[in-house]
Amino acid sequence: MRTRLLSAIENHARISSEDLAAIACTTPEEVELELDKLESEKVICGYHTLINWDKVGEERADALIEVKVTPQKGVGFDQMAERIYKLPDVTDMFLISGSCDFVIFISGKSMREIAMFVSEQLSTIDGVLSTTTQFILKKYKQDGFIVEKAAKDERLELA
Repeated sequence: MRTRLLSAIENHARISSEDLAAIACTTPEEVELELDKLESEKVICGYHTLINWDKVGEERADALIEVKVTPQKGVGFDQMAERIYKLPDVTDMFLISGSCDFVIFISGKSMREIAMFVSEQLSTIDGVLSTTTQFILKKYKQDGFIVEKAAKDERLELA
């Protein structure tokens, strides 16, 4: 039942308890109890709505920032991660493999606001060695949902 519930709400957070009960072959009451348990165990960490901010008409900038840090002795990356993810502008953060240690996502009113965040808040944290900021120019797919269909290439093919 647990896996069926999680799979169903992962793609549609507004699904009703009745519909979840039908999927999991149980009662709506049992679904509610299981969801409460999953939330208290932090298996379900939250619910969100995906918004296409380009359609709202307000200026907004999103960025992916790669961060190299010095891990702390005895705690590895966790202490540095906590210092960074507690910054209110950070919406997502991941420890990754490759040429940097963390990748974070932030949103701001402008590219300048994001640049100020990097220079005044992120880069000034002891242990942050370097950052690389990449601005998101257009979103095509986010959280498994198509946000904007790619435009058809109207250019002529060369013979």
